[in-house]
Amino acid sequence: GINAEYMGSVEKKSYNMSAESAQLTSALNLMRRMPPSSIENSLAGLIELVPDLTDELLNHIDQPLKVQKDTKTNQDYILCDYNRDGDSFRSPWSNQYFPAMEDGFVPTPKLRAMEIEANKLFDIYRKMYFEGGYSSVYFFETEDTQQGFGACFLIHKDVEKDKGVDKGWWDSIHVFKVAETKKGTFKYELTTTVMVSMALKNEVTIGVIDLSGSMTKQDEKTLPVDDEHTHIFNLGTMLEDMELKIRNAIEGIYIQKTREVINGMRSVSAAKEKEWAKITESLHQAINEKPRLAGSTD
Repeated sequence: GINAEYMGSVEKKSYNMSAESAQLTSALNLMRRMPPSSIENSLAGLIELVPDLTDELLNHIDQPLKVQKDTKTNQDYILCDYNRDGDSFRSPWSNQYFPAMEDGFVPTPKLRAMEIEANKLFDIYRKMYFEGGYSSVYFFETEDTQQGFGACFLIHKDVEKDKGVDKGWWDSIHVFKVAETKKGTFKYELTTTVMVSMALKNEVTIGVIDLSGSMTKQDEKTLPVDDEHTHIFNLGTMLEDMELKIRNAIEGIYIQKTREVINGMRSVSAAKEKEWAKITESLHQAINEKPRLAGSTD
């Protein structure tokens, strides 16, 4: 009886886990099909439907990045799960939490030193490539090895209202997992997600259009670390290469494809207009020729 009761509880627990897994998979598949411009409302609706999956959904679904002011240094920084502790967020500039908290997580002195350097360099990268916006870098410990660590590089830029663009934004989220494979050599695993949203509005020409999408790519490399090739150098090189690939892919998928569709619509319309023009011309010819033909038979 005890064994049967135990087996029954195990089966029930296994069923519940598989049911939750199926629910999570369905929820994530649904969210992948939702435009990033409405992802926060969609996520709130899902959490209301399946509150038991709240933590899993928040961990798996990337939301549009938000920016907050570091009141100590008067600098803006980006909020994410990697600088959050409870309801407070750690600034990479002052290493303090806002709202203030006493026992919030902070990186080790070694990681903090890399974090400071990475923020300075990434800020220059942002200005060169994005000509504005906000950037933040966060380093944190991982459970793998003493030599391993994690890092998150973030960029958020709001698109200025101009030339038909009503509003829009670009978010880049680069998450690294770094682990030592042998002395002096490290494996870098990178997961990059880019979210783009542009709301185009022109009542006369195009009406209202929402161009939104997201893309996630992964890469991994095993690289040496020495005085010339530091962790910051390796992370920066991988990040720059990945962002270039995604930029080209987004331009090819979203911008070029949209242009093809619009041009296709125009060409179809133009073809129809040409056909109607031919029909109209032939009708005119028939009407004009008919009296002459009638006159010749008389």
